[in-house]
Amino acid sequence: MYKVYINDTPLYMCTTVELAHLPAPSPAVMVARYPGKPKYLLNYADLLEKSRRFDCIIVYNDDVSKIWDDFLTLYTYIPAAGGLVFNTAGQILLIYRRNSWDLPKGKVDEGETMEEAAVREVKEETGLVDVQLQQSVGTTYHTYREKREKRILKETFWYVMKTSNDKLIPQAEEDIEQAVWADLPAFLAEKRDMYRSIREVLTNYLK
Repeated sequence: MYKVYINDTPLYMCTTVELAHLPAPSPAVMVARYPGKPKYLLNYADLLEKSRRFDCIIVYNDDVSKIWDDFLTLYTYIPAAGGLVFNTAGQILLIYRRNSWDLPKGKVDEGETMEEAAVREVKEETGLVDVQLQQSVGTTYHTYREKREKRILKETFWYVMKTSNDKLIPQAEEDIEQAVWADLPAFLAEKRDMYRSIREVLTNYLK
């Protein structure tokens, strides 16, 4: 199964068996069998880009790899990496940019491993010096438009990190207005502007 956030709404691509574990069809949930033509995927992507009236769209077929391969033909793929950084008090590092709470992350440079990119981005965006990489906690996918026409699919690889530093210097060049330490359960319990993919990463970590 694949889950891609388009305009902050998930597009699921799954098998017929996996379909049973996803939301049932409703006015807010569109479910469609994939007939094998990429133009149908493009139509669903356009629909999600233009509206947030759906909770999700689910596209299924017994050959989910076919759906995914066709979906990839519609986008330019960019790998990225980021971190869930915790200090010695057990607080998590969160940043605020472009009107949303977020986690430090960024594109992988040529020649870098995912792990190297994740640590570098955390240091650059938050001013931390001492960062120790821990374990991987999965990936997320989201899309966006670049220069209006070019469609980008970004896969972000997430890692838990530890630091002995507390001083944070938000990277203004990346539009980061705040960098703060917070108690994660308390932070998630409050209503905050946050991308659903980021909330998913944080919620899954707590589980």
